[in-house]
This record gives sequence, structure tokens and C-alpha cells, in this order.
Amino acid sequence: QVQLVESGGGLVQPGGSLRLACATSGFTFSGRTMRWYRQAPGKERELVATISIFGSTTNYADSVKGRFTISRDDAKKTVYLQMNSLKPEDTAVYYCNTGPITGVNYWGQGIQVTVSS
Repeated sequence: QVQLVESGGGLVQPGGSLRLACATSGFTFSGRTMRWYRQAPGKERELVATISIFGSTTNYADSVKGRFTISRDDAKKTVYLQMNSLKPEDTAVYYCNTGPITGVNYWGQGIQVTVSS
């Protein structure tokens, strides 16, 4: 079955960096667009970054442009989110996503990122 498992979250001070990873299985990773979303307390889930197949196209929310970088390793079936110059407003649960695959959108379990001094 399709599985997406995030790792790399945690507590970091403002201005710091974190690298999230999403390890996947159960589908043809190289043939799928991958996305990172986040959801802060009391807010709707928002799309943070997208990477197309082969990594040829990336897109970012305005709020993270120039600070976050999405990348993929098709051999490892893993997508990454490098987050630099973190701000308190980046605090959220971050989710890996792909789909739809046969009509279903798939999500990881989410991972907490907290930016605080």
C-alpha cells in the first residue's frame, strides 16, 4: 500500500535550518508530482512547495520563496524540504502529499516543526 513517512522535524531557533524528508513506498515515485503542505494551529492547511517528475519544475508559496527548497531523490523514493532562515510563523505540522493515484490523495502522518527562541 501507499506509504509516506516524514522525518526531520523538531524545535529550532529563529534563523535556523531544518531538513524534512518524506520516505515513500507502494507507488511509482519517479512518476509522481510530490508536495509539502503545512498546517498551523487554527489555520487551514496550505501548500508550501511542489516538485514535478524529474524535478524539472518547482513551485513555492510566496511566504517561503527564497528560504525553502524542495528536492527529490528518485533512487531513494524520497522527497526533501530544506528550510532555511526559519521564522516563528513557519511553526506548523508539515505533511508530505502525492496524488491523486486512482482517485486518492495520499498524506503522511505529519511532523511538527516549531520555531521558537
